[in-house]
Amino acid sequence: MTPPRSPVSNPDNDSDIAAGRVDEYQSVGSPRPKVAAVGAGLRDRIEGVIQAPNCMLRMLESRAVFEWGAFAAAAPWLRLAGRGDRHPVLVLPGLTGGDRSTQLLRATLVANGYWTHGWRLGANLGPTDRIVDGIHERLRELYERHGRPVSVVGWSLGGIYARELAREHPEMVRLVITLGSPFRMTNTDRSSASWLTDRLSSRFADDVLHMATREHKKPPLPVPSTAIYSRTDGVVRWHTCIDTESDQHENVEVHGSHSGLGWNPGALTVVLDRLAQPEGEWRRFSPSLPMRAMFPRPQSWRAAA
Repeated sequence: MTPPRSPVSNPDNDSDIAAGRVDEYQSVGSPRPKVAAVGAGLRDRIEGVIQAPNCMLRMLESRAVFEWGAFAAAAPWLRLAGRGDRHPVLVLPGLTGGDRSTQLLRATLVANGYWTHGWRLGANLGPTDRIVDGIHERLRELYERHGRPVSVVGWSLGGIYARELAREHPEMVRLVITLGSPFRMTNTDRSSASWLTDRLSSRFADDVLHMATREHKKPPLPVPSTAIYSRTDGVVRWHTCIDTESDQHENVEVHGSHSGLGWNPGALTVVLDRLAQPEGEWRRFSPSLPMRAMFPRPQSWRAAA
């Protein structure tokens, strides 16, 4: 699906865009016992592979068009989130996407007072040597240009890149926000886009951004992070998109498709709220009472004892 065009005139102009086998999940704040994740943890134990979303969820990805309409209606309301502190934000696209695919997201951030930048690497064809080197260089360039840490927002595969950037350059990253990013997937797990990544994988960098290492075996991110996900994601299993909750890491659930997360009003509300926090004063996302219906109780990933 080709994403709707955004009002931003030039996507490359910065002045214009100035699941491990033993893992389980648990409702945050819920007194109920841990429940094995049937779609991820339990299946992982039995088959060793996380399967792609079912056919019904894949068909529901067409909702992205209607979510664009919801974005258009919500755009004036999103501006009420207040002006940002003009700190730099780097936005990384999903698989096969480029800066054009993140125009609406970046335009929203610009309208709310952030120096927002695309990645300028063309189409995201996976973690090739050129892209792996390019995202590190782009982060370093923006950090040196602005003289302050950069917030990194990644959509789908872009969020996996964002988390690895934070691990390798914590001094350059202010916070990480992921949108439907399956950072708990490994090379043997499947998504609705696996047929494409299989074709592209011969070009991937040798280390593939350490994706062969299961997420629960990696150290926690050294910077604050927010993982935004949807239970009705038709591209990746939602279980693979959630983090282990802690004082600096949270999950936020929204209603919607995977393909529309870049302009989903609920997701954008969370992104704006997270970016608006004063540097060094991170807190959990807490929607106002009228908005709570938009955000179901989130889940938290944890390793089973």
